[in-house]
Amino acid sequence: MIRRLAFALFLFLSALPAHAVNPDEVLADPKLEARAREISSHLRCLVCQNQSIDDSNAELARDLRLLVRERLKSGASDQQVYDYLVSRYGEFVLLKPRLSEHTLFLWGAPALLALIGVMGLGFFAASRNGRRKAVALTEEEKARLQAILKE
Repeated sequence: MIRRLAFALFLFLSALPAHAVNPDEVLADPKLEARAREISSHLRCLVCQNQSIDDSNAELARDLRLLVRERLKSGASDQQVYDYLVSRYGEFVLLKPRLSEHTLFLWGAPALLALIGVMGLGFFAASRNGRRKAVALTEEEKARLQAILKE
């Protein structure tokens, strides 16, 4: 019974989000720290690429977390922090890229691929319907076929 409870506790704790923020990075002001965490959760770790910088243990993620906190301490707004990081690292630093002329293809590609797929299926279905139907053999053709098969 104790093993089952320990295993259940392990599963529960492993399902919780892991934050890689070190104690020396935490800001003294709880409001600023909450803003920093919110911003960090929307920024991609450029090393891991599938994690936010808040969840990554990579050195670059740590540097980015510190940079976010420095910007917030200097009085920058959330949008100014995002703009600064995008100007430095490109739209890729955002986990959810903004809609702009640079990312239009990224946002439009799924719809474009779906449209191409539907059109391809339509052409395929139309070509199958346009094929000639098999015509029954005449008596003369049947007799000729039987003669060929007997040879």
